[in-house]
Amino acid sequence: MTSTLMTEAPDVPTAPTSDTPAKPFALIRHSLVLAGRSITKIKRTPEQLVDVTIQPIIFTVLFVYLFGGAISGSQHAYLQFVLPAILVQTIMFATLAIGVNLNTDMSKGVFDRFRSLPIPRAAPLVGAVLGDVVRFVTSMVVLFAFGYAIGFRVETNLFQALAACLLVLFFAFSLTWIAVFIGTAVRNSGTVQGIGFLLMFPLTFGSNMFVPVDTMPGWLQAWVKINPVTHLTEACRGLLTGGAVATPVLQTLVAGLVITAIFAPLAVRTYRSRT
Repeated sequence: MTSTLMTEAPDVPTAPTSDTPAKPFALIRHSLVLAGRSITKIKRTPEQLVDVTIQPIIFTVLFVYLFGGAISGSQHAYLQFVLPAILVQTIMFATLAIGVNLNTDMSKGVFDRFRSLPIPRAAPLVGAVLGDVVRFVTSMVVLFAFGYAIGFRVETNLFQALAACLLVLFFAFSLTWIAVFIGTAVRNSGTVQGIGFLLMFPLTFGSNMFVPVDTMPGWLQAWVKINPVTHLTEACRGLLTGGAVATPVLQTLVAGLVITAIFAPLAVRTYRSRT
């Protein structure tokens, strides 16, 4: 009579995946690590910073030295007027890059690899958004340095100047969710850029960035006065060169929160459907 020895196989732990419930603070920790990935990409391909370093300098030179005398009668006066606007414009256009980069990574299967890692599923998305802050700050430093070199001066104080920069960063953060939504919703990066520029041009040029509102026809003034970019530009001018800031700052904060509340959930939904 033979006897068979039966032994129970030990339990083998299942490898965690990106769908595994995240531990407390895991999303923040992994998002910061992936934000570092975005910064590393910038270090290896510094040409990614061309749009946020060379572009604001070109716009400043063009507007100040070509149009400054005609619009304000003085190039220095127009520099004080237009540099806060160029700061806003540059950061707004810079937000489009995250949509293009996300779309490219998805097309190449990068996010499929992220799903196999033991990280929260949203970490790559949040990390990409946080990584773009480096590009925004770089653009601000370059623009202020060049502006000071040609004569721009902050007429308030350091605290208000920092507040202007933080306000622009806050609004840029809200706009990144629009770029993320577009980048995850469409199928190729060229379409992301096309749709992004189609949205940005009415927001930037249909505002008080480059000329006073009272010089515009009535129908255009109606749009400019409700345009959130107008409020952001007014707030930055007030914080950098003096003027009323309470109302435009409040309007900008409300607009940024509304944009985030609408587009962040949409971006996360399209991101999950694509990955």
